[in-house]
Amino acid sequence: MSHALYIVGTGPRSGKSVVVLGVMDLLVRQGRRIGFFRPVAQGEGGQDHAIHLIAALHNLDFSYESMYGCTYDDVLELSRNDQQGEIQGRILEKYKALEAHCDFVLCSGTDFTGVTTVLEFDFNVTIARNLGSPMLPVMNGEGRAVAEVVDSVRMLIESLEAKRCDVLAVVVNRVGEDRIAELSAGLREELQGEVPTYVLPQHPLLAKPTVVEIARALDAEVLYGESQGLEREVVNYKVAAMELPHFLERLEEGSLVITPGDRSDIILGSLLSEASRTYPHLAGLLLTGGLKPPPQVQRLLDGLTKLPVPMMSVAGDTFSTAMAVNTLDGRIGVESKRKIAAALGIFDSHMDPPAILERIAVTRSSRVTPLMFEYDLIKRAKKQRQRIVLPEGTEERVLRAAEFLLLRGVVEVTLLGPEKEVGSKITELGIAMAGVKIVDPGVSDLREGFGATYFELRKHKGISKEFAFDLMADVSYFGTMLVHQGLADGMVSGAVHTTQHTIRPALEIVKTRRGCSIVSSVFLMCLPDRVLVYGDCAVNPDPDAQQLADIAISAARTSEMFDIEPRVAMLSYSTGESGTGADVDKVREATRIARQLRPELKIEGPIQYDAAFDPEVAKVKMPGSEVAGRATVFIFPDLNTGNISYKAVQRSAHAVAIGPVLQGLRKPVNDLSRGCSVTDIVNTVAITAIQAQAEKEPTDLSC
Repeated sequence: MSHALYIVGTGPRSGKSVVVLGVMDLLVRQGRRIGFFRPVAQGEGGQDHAIHLIAALHNLDFSYESMYGCTYDDVLELSRNDQQGEIQGRILEKYKALEAHCDFVLCSGTDFTGVTTVLEFDFNVTIARNLGSPMLPVMNGEGRAVAEVVDSVRMLIESLEAKRCDVLAVVVNRVGEDRIAELSAGLREELQGEVPTYVLPQHPLLAKPTVVEIARALDAEVLYGESQGLEREVVNYKVAAMELPHFLERLEEGSLVITPGDRSDIILGSLLSEASRTYPHLAGLLLTGGLKPPPQVQRLLDGLTKLPVPMMSVAGDTFSTAMAVNTLDGRIGVESKRKIAAALGIFDSHMDPPAILERIAVTRSSRVTPLMFEYDLIKRAKKQRQRIVLPEGTEERVLRAAEFLLLRGVVEVTLLGPEKEVGSKITELGIAMAGVKIVDPGVSDLREGFGATYFELRKHKGISKEFAFDLMADVSYFGTMLVHQGLADGMVSGAVHTTQHTIRPALEIVKTRRGCSIVSSVFLMCLPDRVLVYGDCAVNPDPDAQQLADIAISAARTSEMFDIEPRVAMLSYSTGESGTGADVDKVREATRIARQLRPELKIEGPIQYDAAFDPEVAKVKMPGSEVAGRATVFIFPDLNTGNISYKAVQRSAHAVAIGPVLQGLRKPVNDLSRGCSVTDIVNTVAITAIQAQAEKEPTDLSC
């Protein structure tokens, strides 16, 4: 079952509150622990209206702060600094914290207070995808032709499909009763059951604000009136500028009378009309200009046992007050019992609650966004903290990454380098490094022992003890020896050093895993809706068939480590038996070897990239294959092809490439690109920690 549902309006005045109330009521009745979450809180008096409403109605015992991601002020500030990723990261982190305590979380999207409707809707789509939640969009159908609404729903569904966002259903709200049947039929004919659609009627009770809502919006002072009178719906408003007789002719049921506070005639006439059986009932009186009735009139009003209509006062002039009232829509508040009942009645009558529950039960997004994947890396690394050594202890990017890792409690960090120099750099950057361990290989007590161990490992190569001792002053060799000796669980380097400088010590000291002939690498390619594994794109120039098979098996193991089901495509320029030649024969033989070594593995080759990736192409080129069109692990025949391909996908598809992740070693050592960012370092450290966790689990250690 899905863990969340994201309800969002497609634009202003969608009336999504009706759907939110209905779905929340439906979920709570199932007896499960339901959370409520707003990605961006709209503060009013310090509290978001929707959170306050849902939490109060259902007695949710979560703190207010846990039920939203960030505020609109946060979004504006971060947007000005072009920090969209930071916004999404904050929202995801707070959502995950709430989700951990819930069986299900209902999310209510933003309220379209941004720059443009299109940009804000796309913002909500991105949030829903990052939360791994299907969407339930609510569209405003008020005053729109049936054909126009049908076209809009079709375009909405196609747009969400293109954005790789799962859709639970689509709701068209605020539709006139006389058009509901026609619109419902039009949607059924157009969509043919592709996505469930529901049409909700415009309810006059929900469309109009109450007197108390207007009072709050205008910061009005309530002069007279009991609480039940403040709940009256304002059907229309009348600006009283005429003399009393002409004004009385224009009164209508549910009118809010707006008049200057010194118009005693209008005030008294309005009160008498309310008491009269021959005139319509008023919603209330709104006195403008900061003026209040003169003392004589106030005395008259004070003497009444019960004032028939509520009376309020605002500081603004009559014109600006009337304009402000005109912009207000109806809103459902905690005290709006009639509105809540009407909303739930509409939901139950027009949205088929059992079908909604069934859809929620079976609709679970399998899509994984880069942000989701990166968040999961950190979460998994934190479960069992590992000791990671970072040899480049004086590099700014490494230090900033180390600060993040320590503050988040992801791993224990050991920095290598001259202690004074590392400490000075930390002070210069003004970063917090509580708990960090700094080791200078040149003066460390471990150096002599490490040199002796290295000499024993490599004496068959003719090296001397003095050479081994001198080599241990090198941060890469010292760091690798920390891992080899069990004093660290993994190492990450390469922000400054070359790949060779990082890998060579690992090959000489840590060495390859049992049954694996080669150390190789993969990139975790985070596409907009999935994570793929590409290998080998960084280490081996031209592997032979046996090595290519080992790379494939290692890559499958790596993918399993990161919860990616391995479906391995052995890539070539031809598919199946269609091609011949040395290059394709190598891939064919590698596939045979890999199947022999791991018969349970889903592996296909040789296969072209399009047949491995695209289900439609796969139907033609390799029908019936478990891998074709669904591959998750892509093994390139040589380094030239792999490196070009991963960079082409990274740039053209705007993918996040995490790696290279080294595989085939007995203990995890990973390389960085010298152009890496702080985020790249954090991700690679998290990956290394997860690899280290896996090494400690009882499992088959072969490729």
